[in-house]
Amino acid sequence: MELEEAKTKIVDALTKKSKTKSKFYFKDLSKILGLKPRDAKKLISKLVIDEVLEYWSSGSTSMYGLKGMGKQAAAEDED
Repeated sequence: MELEEAKTKIVDALTKKSKTKSKFYFKDLSKILGLKPRDAKKLISKLVIDEVLEYWSSGSTSMYGLKGMGKQAAAEDED
């Protein structure tokens, strides 16, 4: 799977689900892409680097979301 195809799938799926939640587990993104975790990790990491997705961690939980979406987006820009 190419990066652009992965980007389209992820953005479309997360945009549809954004009304109910803004952060998603890695396994959710892997399922959307239909890839094994190792292959999905490479593409998801590239999407984070390209600032399509953002990585979020509470210390015990790691999640991903679309850049600039979610309840914390405004608060994170206040630094």
